[in-house]
Amino acid sequence: CVFTPPPCFVVAAMTTSILRASLRAMTSPLPRPQIAGAPYDYVVVGAGSAGCAVAARLAEDPRKRVLLVEAGMQDWNPWIHIPVGYFQVVHSRFWDWKYRCEGSTSGLNGRSIAWPRGKVLGGSSCLNGLLYIRGQPQDYDDWADLNNPGWDWDSVLPYFRKSEDNVLGLGELVTHHGVGGPCQVSNSRYSSPVADAWKQACADQLQIPQLVDMNGEEVEGVGYFQQITSADGLRCSSAVAYLHRNRPHRPNLHIATSRHVARVLLDTTAASTPRATGVELADGTRAALAPGGEVVLSAGAMGSPHLLQLSGVGPGGMLARAGVPVVKDLPGVGGNLQDHLQLRPKFRVNQETLNDQVGSWIGQIKIGLEYITHRTGPMTMAASAVCAFARCVDETRPDVQFHFQPLSTSGTPAVKTDPYSAFTASICQLRPESRGHLELVSRDPAVYPKVHANYLSTELDCKVAVESIKLARKVSEGAALSPLEPTEEAPGKHIQSDAEILEWVRNNAETIYHPVGTAKMGPASDPEAVVDHELRVHGIAGLRVADASIMPIITSGNTHAPAVMIGEKAADMIRAAAAS
Repeated sequence: CVFTPPPCFVVAAMTTSILRASLRAMTSPLPRPQIAGAPYDYVVVGAGSAGCAVAARLAEDPRKRVLLVEAGMQDWNPWIHIPVGYFQVVHSRFWDWKYRCEGSTSGLNGRSIAWPRGKVLGGSSCLNGLLYIRGQPQDYDDWADLNNPGWDWDSVLPYFRKSEDNVLGLGELVTHHGVGGPCQVSNSRYSSPVADAWKQACADQLQIPQLVDMNGEEVEGVGYFQQITSADGLRCSSAVAYLHRNRPHRPNLHIATSRHVARVLLDTTAASTPRATGVELADGTRAALAPGGEVVLSAGAMGSPHLLQLSGVGPGGMLARAGVPVVKDLPGVGGNLQDHLQLRPKFRVNQETLNDQVGSWIGQIKIGLEYITHRTGPMTMAASAVCAFARCVDETRPDVQFHFQPLSTSGTPAVKTDPYSAFTASICQLRPESRGHLELVSRDPAVYPKVHANYLSTELDCKVAVESIKLARKVSEGAALSPLEPTEEAPGKHIQSDAEILEWVRNNAETIYHPVGTAKMGPASDPEAVVDHELRVHGIAGLRVADASIMPIITSGNTHAPAVMIGEKAADMIRAAAAS
């Protein structure tokens, strides 16, 4: 049964207490800017988690003309703004790019799996599971150790805090979290006895602490997720946080939706170093840069490298085969592709779970009424309820993450609840060694690149996959869960040997939607690097990349919050360069 509360509840929810920004997103169409008019100081391509932050911060200077170009539509669909609405918009051709990885190179026994990416104002922050995780401090120290100064934990923490309006920032965690920032971060408004029991079992069985803050100084532990929702119980996407809230006060920020950028315009005649001079849209319209201006690619780990390749920046041989003239042979563009692969063990129980509640219209009506009247309950729930970071193979720090859900699903994509009481203890490896790449196959911007995911291509990744299933089983045997009498439904008790578990993983694993790394940050001496530590594309003037594609190593957790941080930091670096 798909969780679809009656439309009347959606309408009613939208007419009660609600953020003005969300209403503006749904009811006030954006004016259509004259892109081919006066030149812009900055052109930002892609209005996702990072791009909204970049554009909004650059537009804080009223003297600067900023153009933000988004291929998707305005975020007018009410389901985008209701937390559980991601079930309704993900995998929709109207809101999702609907990428797929190549089956022959997926590492998943020939399966081609869906890679959703947001095609809407707000990008994937409108489609994601709303989970707010920064990653481990050592992640960023590792970035800095790769000759990327200014990206260590102490340097990026201020940008996380700057972006946040976090309920935890009002208490004893005030030095670790921010208040008053654009991104509202709240505690979960939904809990359940099953979730509480699993949390206790996880703490007992894995000998890890129960935490209030999953983004605190302790990196190992279990607790409820925080999520990107507002005080009104609505999704706080990057578009709501950075754009709609300030639209009346930013006449210098021009937002163009449903406009697909085909390539970056590069001048190769004026100097020895090619320079970005603007962008060309798929319909031939051009947006020009003012002297000293910059183009910032924030189209995500799929879109940004694809645009670089279409513009003649990338592996020379690949570009030539696709019929694109080579402007800069930069081998790393589209490489270094990383993702979190999720395994979804599920267990039947003898107590009610969300499967039972959403399995009937009566249950859905109760859920809708609770949301309308109290802004609590399942409609406020993120994609998962409880988070756990634990050590599986790495003895020094957590290398796996649990996403516990008080429900279970079947099918691909997994959006249909099972007709029995059950929970899911989804688990993923945090820092996989496997690397994939994007392959340009056509000079036509409407033709998607091939996605070679290359999952489970190293011995370590295979070992962590097998051992993580054993870890999930260990938690299910905890005393706190024994009253629920959990029975393993998947993989199933008949799957026991390491070889059998790995085969089950290859046949059933799915992405958890965290592609990163395809425009790797690093020094020019690194043959895989695409941008330097100030996010400037190597060998191209006036062109930067600011999104999750610049991550040299994937962060240990969900990637929305790090992408926003990257956008905040990029804007500061761009403004500093303009002032020097």
